[in-house]
Amino acid sequence: MRQYGVICKASDMYFKLYKDTAGYWRWTLFAVNGRKIADSGEGYVNKGDCQSAIDLVKSASALTPVLE
Repeated sequence: MRQYGVICKASDMYFKLYKDTAGYWRWTLFAVNGRKIADSGEGYVNKGDCQSAIDLVKSASALTPVLE
């Protein structure tokens, strides 16, 4: 699989960037086993805004707090 100039192995997690039926950009994060584990939760008018949301999720670290 090739996405944004990066070759992914079948064993990698991946984001799927797509347009929904209303014409908004959305993303879904898939686990190694192919199951959906997260999504954008909202649609974006601009593809770049959707990509920025993906980048934000990718930048989360082990230091990101978990709130209950």
